Amino acid sequence: MANSKVVVITGASSGIGEATAKILAKDGAKLVLGARRESRLQDLVKEVKELGGEAVYAVTDVTKVSEVEALAKLAVDTFGRIDVWLNNAGIMPQSLLKQKKIDDWDSMIDINIKGTLYGIGAALPYMEEQKAGHIINISSIAGHIAHSGGSVYSATKWAVRAISESLREEMAEDQSNIRVTIVSPGAINTELLESVTDNQFKSNFEDFYKTFGIPVERVALTIKQAIDLPDDATWNEVIIRPTKQVM
Repeated sequence: MANSKVVVITGASSGIGEATAKILAKDGAKLVLGARRESRLQDLVKEVKELGGEAVYAVTDVTKVSEVEALAKLAVDTFGRIDVWLNNAGIMPQSLLKQKKIDDWDSMIDINIKGTLYGIGAALPYMEEQKAGHIINISSIAGHIAHSGGSVYSATKWAVRAISESLREEMAEDQSNIRVTIVSPGAINTELLESVTDNQFKSNFEDFYKTFGIPVERVALTIKQAIDLPDDATWNEVIIRPTKQVM
């Protein structure tokens, strides 16, 4: 079913975004890819086309609303519509509050929360006009459980869930046919750990992910299944964790 849909993906140059682009490309989807690393985007566009999909890209920093709006315009100018918008860009610096890593706090709020809001804001006008659409927001198991060292990251991912549920209710009240899905991954092997700035936390996470982490393609498959569900139904929230993961 994804083969008839135009899908915009932020944070598309690696991890969940990249894997989702590849799995949807096999269905012939039309992909609009946004991320900060242009060379990675160029490589991904080539791979998408080799897999049978169509793709364009724009270098996109989700903390800049003008760039997110430009990504939406690129989708409509190129393919005529936006069927799915995947807010995937995110970072996960972990540290104790007493360490006062304010730059990390600000970056997480700007990318994880404001980037998600900017994506919703960019996609909604087009989706409301076409009276259909699907917004998928990536939260985290950390948006359900908070631990020492993860307070700000958890707060941002809780915020993504709150924003998503509020949006879901708003769209249902409007009878807009716009679906909203939250995907909350557990230990998934991506580049996310590279954003952890505290060496001790990073080492602990690396050990944890080596023990429990599962391939990113598992999340991409979940996203594809959510997209492929008939339009009169929605997976509102999915938690996907390694079978062996306790937390």
